[in-house]
Amino acid sequence: MYNFMASKLQQLQSKACQASQFVAKHGSNYYRQLLEQNKQYIQEPPTVEKCNLLSKQLFYTRLASIPGRTESFWKELDYAKNLWKNRKDLKVEDAGIAALFGLECFAWFCAGEIVGRGFTFTGYYV
Repeated sequence: MYNFMASKLQQLQSKACQASQFVAKHGSNYYRQLLEQNKQYIQEPPTVEKCNLLSKQLFYTRLASIPGRTESFWKELDYAKNLWKNRKDLKVEDAGIAALFGLECFAWFCAGEIVGRGFTFTGYYV
C-alpha cells in the first residue's frame, strides 16, 4: 500500500513539475493574448479599488434583480399549472418537447454525478 501511494505521489509531482514548466514557458504569452482579446471588458484604471467597486455593483445589481426573477418564476409556474389543467388539449408536439426537456435535465444530472465522482462511472473513491 505504501509503495502504491509513493508512486502516485511521485507521478503527481512529475505532472506538477511539467505543468509548472509549461506555465513558465507559455504563461506570459497566453496572459497577454487573453488580455488583448478581452480588452473591451477591462475597466480603467485596473486597480483594487475599482475591483471592489465592481464586485459591490454586481452583488447589489443581482440583489435588485431578485423581485423580477421571482415574478418570472411564478409566471412560468402558472403557465405549467395551466398546461396541466388543460392536459387533454395538449398536442403531441408539446408532450414531446416536455419529454425531451425532462431527458435533458436527467442527462445534466448524470453528467454532474459523474463529474462529482471524479469522472468514474462505478462509484465514489473513498
